[in-house]
Amino acid sequence: MPEILELLTDKFETPIGEMTIAVDRDGNLRAVDWTDHKDRMLNLLRRHYGKDGFRLQPSPNPGGLTDGLKRYFAGELASIEKLPTRTAGTAFQREVWRALRDIPCGATVSYKQIAERIGRPNAVRAVGLANGANPIGIVVPCHRVIGAGGALTGYGGGVERKRWLLNHESKKRQSSI
Repeated sequence: MPEILELLTDKFETPIGEMTIAVDRDGNLRAVDWTDHKDRMLNLLRRHYGKDGFRLQPSPNPGGLTDGLKRYFAGELASIEKLPTRTAGTAFQREVWRALRDIPCGATVSYKQIAERIGRPNAVRAVGLANGANPIGIVVPCHRVIGAGGALTGYGGGVERKRWLLNHESKKRQSSI
């Protein structure tokens, strides 16, 4: 029988809604989502680890990651850059997610630019699908990916949250220059 992945969960308030995180016993962030999208987070976890492949256990500030995310929302943007993550997903998805972490805070890129950065310029739609399957939003900053014309396209937490996150990063980045 395969080992069940135990995930420690915590909830906390942000300026744009309550957030839930899931962290493994080694201190790696496995999932982040808004509590009003709890079902989506559970579906992503099931897709990555199997229907009965994980167990959620409430735990305050697992691995200090709640505090790291709170610092981000308080304006210490670099606090998310070194947060440890671990994801399942396909090799292609993980490649896209690594590329997302290379997008500088306060910057945006298009799906096409991500496809080009990973050496697959014709995989724009696949990049979009991988972006949408990202279980670690904000830390793996899928909100920094926009449409080719600059439109704020799809974000699992909603376009208004995406707009807030981009404004938050842009303002803080400009004030530190």
